[in-house]
Amino acid sequence: MRFRSLYLSWTAQRAKVARAFAPHWGALAILALFVASGLAILDDYGITWDEPTQRQSVRASLQYVAQGDLRIFRDVAAFDVDKFYGMGFESIPLASERIFGLNDARSIYLSRHLLIHLFFLSCGLFAYLLVYGLFRFRLIALFAMPLFLLHPRLYAHSFFNSKDIPFFGVFIVALFLMHRAFKRDTVLAFALLGAGVGALTHLRIMGALLFAAVVAMRGFDFVFARGREERKRIAVTTGAFVLIGALSVYALLPYLWGAPIGRVAEWWATLSDHQWDIYELFQGTLYRSADFPADYVLVWFSITAAPFALLLGIAGVGAALAGAAATPGRALRNTRLRFACLALACFALPALAVILLDSNIFNGWRHMYFLWAPFSLTAIFGFHWALASLRGARLRAAGYAALGSGIAATLISMALIHPNQQASFNFFVDRVTPEHLREQYIMDYWRHPLRQALEWLLERERNPVVSAHSRSLTRGGLIKQNWAVLPEQDTDQIVLSSRLDALVLAHEPYINETEISSERLVHSIKVYNNTILAVEEKQDLEAIYEQSMAKEPGIRSVFDVYIEDDSLAYVKEPCLETDDALSIRSHIVLQFIPRNREYLLGESKRTGFEQMRFRFPGYGAQFNGKCVASVPLPYSIAALRTGQIWRQRDLLWEAEFHPTAYREAYDRFRDEEPAVRAVFDVHAAGGEIVYVKEPCVPADREGRFFLHIIPERASDLPTERQSDGFVKFAFPFFLNGADYENGCAALYPLPDYPVAAVRTGQRTEDGDDLWSVVIWLNPEPYRTAYRNALREDPRARSVYDVYLNGGKLAYVNDSCDPSGTEDKFFLHITPERVGDLPGERRRLGFDNLDFDFFVNGARFDGKCVAAVSLPEYPIESIRTGQFVSGEGEIWSAEFTVGETRPAPQ
Repeated sequence: MRFRSLYLSWTAQRAKVARAFAPHWGALAILALFVASGLAILDDYGITWDEPTQRQSVRASLQYVAQGDLRIFRDVAAFDVDKFYGMGFESIPLASERIFGLNDARSIYLSRHLLIHLFFLSCGLFAYLLVYGLFRFRLIALFAMPLFLLHPRLYAHSFFNSKDIPFFGVFIVALFLMHRAFKRDTVLAFALLGAGVGALTHLRIMGALLFAAVVAMRGFDFVFARGREERKRIAVTTGAFVLIGALSVYALLPYLWGAPIGRVAEWWATLSDHQWDIYELFQGTLYRSADFPADYVLVWFSITAAPFALLLGIAGVGAALAGAAATPGRALRNTRLRFACLALACFALPALAVILLDSNIFNGWRHMYFLWAPFSLTAIFGFHWALASLRGARLRAAGYAALGSGIAATLISMALIHPNQQASFNFFVDRVTPEHLREQYIMDYWRHPLRQALEWLLERERNPVVSAHSRSLTRGGLIKQNWAVLPEQDTDQIVLSSRLDALVLAHEPYINETEISSERLVHSIKVYNNTILAVEEKQDLEAIYEQSMAKEPGIRSVFDVYIEDDSLAYVKEPCLETDDALSIRSHIVLQFIPRNREYLLGESKRTGFEQMRFRFPGYGAQFNGKCVASVPLPYSIAALRTGQIWRQRDLLWEAEFHPTAYREAYDRFRDEEPAVRAVFDVHAAGGEIVYVKEPCVPADREGRFFLHIIPERASDLPTERQSDGFVKFAFPFFLNGADYENGCAALYPLPDYPVAAVRTGQRTEDGDDLWSVVIWLNPEPYRTAYRNALREDPRARSVYDVYLNGGKLAYVNDSCDPSGTEDKFFLHITPERVGDLPGERRRLGFDNLDFDFFVNGARFDGKCVAAVSLPEYPIESIRTGQFVSGEGEIWSAEFTVGETRPAPQ
């Protein structure tokens, strides 16, 4: 009887579950289709370079749990920052490895890809349930599920990205739990919400946004509550949420266990001060990851999402803002409108926080993939409101058809570039011009196309010999690991070598890494006709060696460097693998100055040089006891610095090549009288400023040189510099100088237009002047101003006598100390009619024409003379003098035009 009772109870429970899922058979059918599709293409994706690191990270966390030694994070994990990646999700693939006894690379990584993808798809079911709960409209919820899942980039990442996809997925789960908790308003519901938000936050600290959102919304509920009992329930449920959420973060992030308060502060600092610092291409410019423009994330978001989804999202934003403005009470209370405003805030506030905190974001917008969760929800709100405005069944059917067409178009576009959806772009950017995207944006960061290149190699040769341009392809054995995940392959079948017959894998080559050589290209993997991975053959290095030996090298060092117009050859002889392994495995670094600096782009345009780095195996080979590498150059170069580094930090050797012009300048000017003597003697001759120092030690060359040039005619300056009166240049010694014997020389060409004066010197990295001097190349206009001034009595006498003559104000000091030219002059002009002043000056009642002596003056024959043109409007009075910023006036004089007033003592 007891067993029959248990059986009936179990049958009743199954019936209850069946009834609960019965209304959602459509969502389950869509989920089944996605699962079947994922299983069909699971083996199309390769291993990415972050996956081995992620496995190390969770191992480090678990080992820390067992041993409590922080050094584990430095010794086991690849980066010290891994301690801030919670172990919650990564523990699942690791547990599956141990439970099912997975030991080989193929089964380990395929199981990881399967688990990440199934998790991603299951979160799509939560998106469906959330939309259904909001609208109680099953058809809209069914469309929400593919809209949420079919973002091309996120879909590809759902197989191999265990960093960003879990955070994205848990974000939508947390939004579902939030809606459920506010609807049910029970302690259990808010405790589950706390666990969900805690799980989210332990993955990325940006999850704290939802902590703040829940507390704020509960605060509004408390304000609008009716009666003491309701306020008590709100307080209790909110307390349960905060407590469970905090405990979840603490439990899932072992690094916090030792000192939670201090380490939370350290964790928070990673938002704006992430240790990763790389260079990346964005809109055709190479930026440091910490220096991207403010619109970086929004641009990436806009050019990679489906256009129809963007339009729906914009409509949802407009509708939410309009609804909140029209009925602010509904936007603050527990309503659907408030949830729409919450979704909008969850999209807008993180993007704004990244801008305000100047966060170190890179690799496209992968760190912000979670933004797609609230944005796709906002798009559904936009579709719902658009649908509500349509009258008649046919128009609404057309609305659903349009949404379905957009989803279908996205699916087709994903299929066309499979399995490289991680490099997808929409038609808001040029996808037609060959290689245009590659020259504008980073195309692929994760390196999974490496598998496709290896599949091609396998078809060509059973045991290929390969090399790589980029260390990222060999780091952690990534080439061998991708080879091992191919069916029935052994890592011993592939050889990583710098032999002459090696094929070279070049991942997403662009200006900072390598240029594709059409002569060497044998295979390429492309998206939208843009190369994301190339397979090249080695150049004929034996012939290059023979040609080099017939010439003198431009540099003699560990490697002799031979310089051609379009390439460099590095030669080391003798070179044996057993003796010179360090030289062969180290990075070769290269900085070069083009003969025509118009070729420089982005950051290089500011610094004045291009830079790249590469590993010897990608460009070189060992043969007959010698090592030879050939590096293509994008243009003819004027000078270069090159060397080798080991493990990113240890400089093995360094050498420079400079044109003979520096030697000629040094030999000519080191015995001549300079225009000005300072740390460097400065000469002005032949349209150049020449810097000479003898003796010269390395410390003398460390400060960055600056050069401010004043033209004789302000109209010769670029428009944006004409108001300044001068143009600025800056350069490191390396770019424009060289060492010779005990001395050194540098030179900088002056512009083609006539130059009146230059101010130059050296500065520290913090912008402080080490030394500075001024050279007046043409003081004649000031000689003329001096002669004209002496025809009349001065209007004021002080450190400088002030003269008014012919619409110009002249300042004269007949026995001038150079220090008297360093302080800024102030010039305040009061007009007869205030209306003559520029708009922003009318409130003050006077015009401000402050100036630097360097820009408006000259020193000659022991005199200092400055001249300033006055405005054309009628002037009532003038007040002028010199001042030190933050300290006050040095001297001043005031007079009315036509009347002299003695200067105050």
